[in-house]
Amino acid sequence: MDQAEDIILKHPTVFLLWSILIPFVGFLAGWLIKKILFTRKIGDARKKADGLITDARKEAEIIKKQAEIEVKDIILKTKSDLEKESNQRRIELTAIEKRLLSKEELLEKKYSSLDKRENDYRSKEAKLDLSQKELDYLKNDVKKQMEQQKIQLLSVARLSEDEAKKQVFRVLEQELESERASFVRKYEAETKQISDKKARNIIVLSIQRQALEQVQDHSTKTVPIPNDEMKGRIIGRDGRNIRAFEQACGVDLIVDDTPDSILISCFDPVRRHIAKIALEKLLTDGRIHPVRIEELVEKARKETAASIKEAGETAIAEAGLSSFSPELIKLLGQLQFRTSYGQPQLKHSIEVAHLSGTMAAELGADIKLAKRAGILHDIGKAVTHEIEGSHAMIGADLCKKYGESPDVEHAIRAHHHDVEPRTVYAYLVDAADAISGGRPGARSKTEAMYIQRLEQLEEICLSFKGVQRSYAIQAGRDVRVLVDPHKISDEQAVLMARDITKRIEQEMQFPGQIKVSVIRELRAVEYAQ
Repeated sequence: MDQAEDIILKHPTVFLLWSILIPFVGFLAGWLIKKILFTRKIGDARKKADGLITDARKEAEIIKKQAEIEVKDIILKTKSDLEKESNQRRIELTAIEKRLLSKEELLEKKYSSLDKRENDYRSKEAKLDLSQKELDYLKNDVKKQMEQQKIQLLSVARLSEDEAKKQVFRVLEQELESERASFVRKYEAETKQISDKKARNIIVLSIQRQALEQVQDHSTKTVPIPNDEMKGRIIGRDGRNIRAFEQACGVDLIVDDTPDSILISCFDPVRRHIAKIALEKLLTDGRIHPVRIEELVEKARKETAASIKEAGETAIAEAGLSSFSPELIKLLGQLQFRTSYGQPQLKHSIEVAHLSGTMAAELGADIKLAKRAGILHDIGKAVTHEIEGSHAMIGADLCKKYGESPDVEHAIRAHHHDVEPRTVYAYLVDAADAISGGRPGARSKTEAMYIQRLEQLEEICLSFKGVQRSYAIQAGRDVRVLVDPHKISDEQAVLMARDITKRIEQEMQFPGQIKVSVIRELRAVEYAQ
């Protein structure tokens, strides 16, 4: 240590150089060491990179080989598919070729047949030309003969042409005069018949609204009793039982000499039905006195009200409708006790509803609205014995009162033309009402008689010469006669219509009138080629 200090003190320059060289040498040694280590790392990295590249190349080769294999598979598959498709196309083309060949053969046959037809038409045309020339010659000959006959007739009759025409017209006027008189008599008879029918209808409606003994079929019901002793019990002491019954039910009890039966008379069918039920219950119960009578009448009234409501609801359900006022349901149910010309009124209303809905569906109108108007169209008949007026107007007022739509109200009001129809539903209800009431069997007319009358009408028309077909339509009120235009001329068609009319009047009995239409149609057909 002391020597080192001596050297430093003696040689300061050397010490300075050593102090500089030592760090430099240390730095240089460290740099060399680092470079060697870095070079080794680079070598290792290059070796790894070479290894990775080699591996990558091997994998690439494998992938390439796999891809080549897949491409070959795809090519083979595509080639197979193309071959199949080409085979299928070849088969289709072969089939199309066969069809084309067959069509070509057919066309050739048609062309040959057309050539034959053309030749036939030409030969026929030549024959027609000859026939036409012959007809022209015959027409001229007939004209000459008619002129000669005309001159001879005028010379024989010693009349001029104008005088002969006047005489013919005079005869025709006399015939027309007699025919006009027959038409007048005919229309007078029809008018009388219609007025008699309307008068009878008015009388029947009046009878239905009043409890008169002369119309038992419309206003009475018969109740059988076990024995005549029961009549005395029903009458009671001093007639108190029968008076109590009549007062409670609002009917008349007719106890006469008719054995084993009592007659209930009343213009109101509902009250008549209640009285019948109450009287049957009294006869079954056996206890007949005023208090018991009032109890059973009240019970019968409740049962009838329930049955009326049930009938109304059933009718609405059968028509496929809903949401009606309870009062309208009750009135609709009361129609089960009403008939019109023997036709049950409630069934008629349901039928009109179905018909209206069917026609509305065909026209694209509101089916529910049409059915609603149809089932309610005769609702006024449930109260016509209580309210004066037309049942159509009464029914429309009731529907308006209970919240029905204006279209329904108007259809009901107009279905008998009390007002002018202005909606499609009014016309539909009017038509459905006519169909339901006018169909065979609806109103005490047998279908056999109806069909027999139509057959007889068509047979009369077919019995005339030159008639091809005849059709009776509009329930036998219109008959259309189709004639052969080559046998019947326009003038002959007019005379035939008159002859058919006279024959129908002589051989048939029918209500109203029958329209006879003789139709002559000539069709000329040619083909442009």
